[in-house]
Amino acid sequence: MVTKKSDDFLTNREWLENAVGGENLILRKVTALEYLQLFVGYFAEQNIEVYSFQKGKYENIDYCIVDSFDRIDYVRHNGIMCCSVSQAVNDILDDFENADETALVEALSKYYYSHDESFEGIYIKPENIRQFEDLKDWAINYYGVV
Repeated sequence: MVTKKSDDFLTNREWLENAVGGENLILRKVTALEYLQLFVGYFAEQNIEVYSFQKGKYENIDYCIVDSFDRIDYVRHNGIMCCSVSQAVNDILDDFENADETALVEALSKYYYSHDESFEGIYIKPENIRQFEDLKDWAINYYGVV
């Protein structure tokens, strides 16, 4: 069974609230960046990435099974649990070989320009700093702003 698709809603935030609202899940990776409105998403998107205690019924949801949410930095908004920016960025950097670089760079760019041209406030784990440094200039220049 497949859950709702993004093209049924005006925004990805509205889609995600309807698709997983009320579930004991935390939005993660690119899905978190979409919910935080740092990445616009894709047309007719249906894939959702979450942390969960168990595999759910939807085949289009990537359930990352965890024993506890204690080590996950997340925020609550409109009944949805969503990784913080720092958590989402580090999750993507942790698995960079399988990452959606465009989503990450767009999100970092939006963050940078909405925070007075600074990445201050994003905590990058020591093991991810080199990869983050490699992406920083790309993110700063993503929209052709110099």
